[in-house]
Amino acid sequence: MVRSLFSAVIALFLVVVPAHSEQPVAKLPDLSGPVILTVTGLDPVAYPGGKALFDLAMLQAMGQVRVSTGSIWTDGTHDYTGVALSALVKYLNIGAGTLTLHALNDYKADIPTAELEDNAPILAYDADGAPMPVRDKGPIWVLYPFDGDIKYRTDTVFSRSVWQLDRIDVLR
Repeated sequence: MVRSLFSAVIALFLVVVPAHSEQPVAKLPDLSGPVILTVTGLDPVAYPGGKALFDLAMLQAMGQVRVSTGSIWTDGTHDYTGVALSALVKYLNIGAGTLTLHALNDYKADIPTAELEDNAPILAYDADGAPMPVRDKGPIWVLYPFDGDIKYRTDTVFSRSVWQLDRIDVLR
């Protein structure tokens, strides 16, 4: 009798008091197309495996920023559409840290989150009204409004302008 009462109390305790406190898991929308961006180094409690996968529609849904600019890599001025990198950081609740941007060709660059601006850089996924193919710096180009301010025409900014971006690692 004492043994079964003890077992019942332990069972009730396990139901009422969880072994650890779980935070609610952030729910990303379901993928509706191919993954074009992977973000790693996220909170593993909020994001299974500590990563989030994004398709084009998910990035478009975060709010679009348009930039008309030339660059040292292109001829003339072009119109780009994308999502502000700061919006992605806010969406994923990243906070302070460094973002390591990885290109398909293994090029990488770091950007401290403290240096992100509201609309610069953007993760451009569209150039002149069309998705950017890999051969034309796509599917994502980390793009600054180079013509908008001289501060965007420095070696540091140019080195952070990663094209063919496919992964962002969050370092804290």
